[in-house]
Amino acid sequence: MTTPGAGGSSGSSAAGTIEGRIAEELGVRERQVRAAVELLDGGSTVPFIARYRKEATEMLDDAQLRTIEERLRYLRELEDRRTAILESVREQGKLTGELEAAIRGAETKARLEDIYLPYKPKRRTKAQIAREAGLEPLAEGLLADPSVDPLAAAAAFVDADKGVADPQAALDGARAILTERFSEDADLIGELRERMWVRGRLAAKVREGKEEAGAKFADYFDFSEPFTALPSHRVLAMLRGEKEEVLDLVLEPEDPAEAPTGRSSYEAIIANRFGIADRGRPADKWLADTVRWAWRTRVLVHLGIDIRLRLRTAAEDEAVKVFAANLRDLLLAAPAGTRATLGLDPGFRTGVKVAVVDGTGKVVATDVIHPHVPANRWDEAIAKLARLAKEHAVELVAIGNGTASRETDKLAGELIARHPELKLTKVMVSEAGASVYSASAFASQELPELDVSLRGAVSIARRLQDPLAELVKIDPKSIGVGQYQHDLSEVKLSRSLDAVVEDCVNGVGVDVNTASAPLLARVSGISAGLAENIVAHRDANGPFRSRAQLKKVPRLGPKAFEQCAGFLRIRGGDDPLDASSVHPEAYPVVRRMVKTTGQEVAALIGNTGVLRSLRPQDYVDETFGLPTVTDILKELEKPGRDPRPAFRTATFKDGVEKISDLSAGMVLEGVVTNVAAFGAFVDVGVHQDGLVHVSAMSKTFVKDPRDVVKPGDIVKVKVLDVDIPRKRISLTLRLDDEAAPQGQQRERGGRPPQQRQRQQRQGQGQGRSGSQPRQGQSSAANSAMADALRRAGLA
Repeated sequence: MTTPGAGGSSGSSAAGTIEGRIAEELGVRERQVRAAVELLDGGSTVPFIARYRKEATEMLDDAQLRTIEERLRYLRELEDRRTAILESVREQGKLTGELEAAIRGAETKARLEDIYLPYKPKRRTKAQIAREAGLEPLAEGLLADPSVDPLAAAAAFVDADKGVADPQAALDGARAILTERFSEDADLIGELRERMWVRGRLAAKVREGKEEAGAKFADYFDFSEPFTALPSHRVLAMLRGEKEEVLDLVLEPEDPAEAPTGRSSYEAIIANRFGIADRGRPADKWLADTVRWAWRTRVLVHLGIDIRLRLRTAAEDEAVKVFAANLRDLLLAAPAGTRATLGLDPGFRTGVKVAVVDGTGKVVATDVIHPHVPANRWDEAIAKLARLAKEHAVELVAIGNGTASRETDKLAGELIARHPELKLTKVMVSEAGASVYSASAFASQELPELDVSLRGAVSIARRLQDPLAELVKIDPKSIGVGQYQHDLSEVKLSRSLDAVVEDCVNGVGVDVNTASAPLLARVSGISAGLAENIVAHRDANGPFRSRAQLKKVPRLGPKAFEQCAGFLRIRGGDDPLDASSVHPEAYPVVRRMVKTTGQEVAALIGNTGVLRSLRPQDYVDETFGLPTVTDILKELEKPGRDPRPAFRTATFKDGVEKISDLSAGMVLEGVVTNVAAFGAFVDVGVHQDGLVHVSAMSKTFVKDPRDVVKPGDIVKVKVLDVDIPRKRISLTLRLDDEAAPQGQQRERGGRPPQQRQRQQRQGQGQGRSGSQPRQGQSSAANSAMADALRRAGLA
């Protein structure tokens, strides 16, 4: 793991130490943060610290530790920048005590850059040229004494040799000097930026002639909303519309309806800051025009760039948060377990690819069947599948949810009906990312004998057995649970998603004797190279019999062993504790428990009665505190327990196979495939996912859809409306909601008028229309969310 802030300084500012600032933000003690930072800097991972160093951090959890890690990175970058700015200004000979105090007191990067702006080396500006021409006294004189006539005062500064041809040229130079001064006043810019953020709006208009080509952005053709009310998906949608040259975006400093006539309120603030007022004096108008010029040509442009960045950053942060949360839910979905599984990767012309894997995930058979058009070899396909299922004792049938999925699901249903003796259970599985895996270098290494097309069927089967173990082989961005992934910062997204995968893998634990190299590489302290070494050692020497044997793996040193040992499981090994999450460093604690009870370790594990009779306080020493001892006792009760939920499946309604089979009022069972900021997508078995808008999730206000549902949840929904031409399905989780009467005109968002009115009464308005985010989503055909969007008819 790369430690945050590596190479940075701990630094301090007027706000105190970095650790103190983070502690204040988190509402914890500074010594807790200091301990966490020390561990992170020492190479410890967040999962390791959260699980095995509770005494040191005084019980900081993984979420707090991730925040510390992120803030530490930001604040150390801030300190590095602060140091560089101080050095730059000092070299210019302009570092006063007051300026140094301001720089050291800046608490954000934006504030720091505001202060530095006047001193930042830049190309020769008009203001610099004017100063070199000796015009600064003219600018200062007019600002200090507006009773002076500008043209008369400027006449004294005419000098052809210096490029000042006439009085007007002198006044232009003076205006450039004052414009730069106004636009580089840090306190003023900070005040105006916050004012614009609170009062401003983002407006969008369609470009002339782009209405048809940009129809997917129709909800933004004439749109305006306050910056502070814009949800992330809407911001990203409009920015994409601008990028695709469909929309023109304008950042309005204030609502035009509320803006005063004449000069803007921002101009008044600038004027007031520098004592400029219209009192009928000769220079008053010239100074007011200078303020207006500064506002329109420099300050507004600067603020516009800042606000755009702030909008994008906030939208990215929220989108990354949604992506990460959905990924966590998908990775921690219920595993079907060690049951032989038949994977079906549906297709029409190229056939349905078939792969059978045994309980350990090993491929034992493959085939290709052609039950659908144009071949229509239905009975032959069922016979082949029945033979494979019987021969390999298959229990589950995993069906990819892409093209021809419903037809293939029907095939599996008939297989089950014709052969009840096989006792098969069919499950629809998301195949997002399966094609990425199939063509990957790891798939070639793992399944070299299989054609690329068959590897997808293997992946589909395995991800039903253990979603976590299989999905870690795929780039998280390709799994299909995010929004606007291609519009996000690559570094920010990757860092967040990698942290999620790391937390999930270590939270579940890994069987070191069966895990793939990609799965092992996500374990605390294990790099990709070290994971390959573990697999190579296992292949050469047979299964590991103890955790201690891991020390024989090349390049697996003491630090790596400390970080990874507790998360690796060895089942059926020499020491029963090796199958638990008890860290080897804590085995002496368990030995003391064994001595107290007079039982062997194997007899003590799972013996709830005996374990609950032990007092944790009796085993606390200078090394292991009460939190660790308590964790050990809990783990011994249920060693190696899997935190994931029990496996269950959804049942799609018979006879409902395509969108035209749906009708308003139907109540169906479905699977939540994705959750966005505006609602949840639900697969009800008709190729297109339906949308449950956030306003249709509960009878009470819902701020975050994930508070109600998560990807993988099985839910009952009612069909509110079906728009067949646009392939849109509007659903509700509130089963007593009234569906739209047949033929009733609907809004663009797919919600009937009564639902829209109810949403407004409940204070749940999400903007002009629920369709806005979905229209924006529809342009994400190449994003990680493409699969869900295509099936929802939004792309």
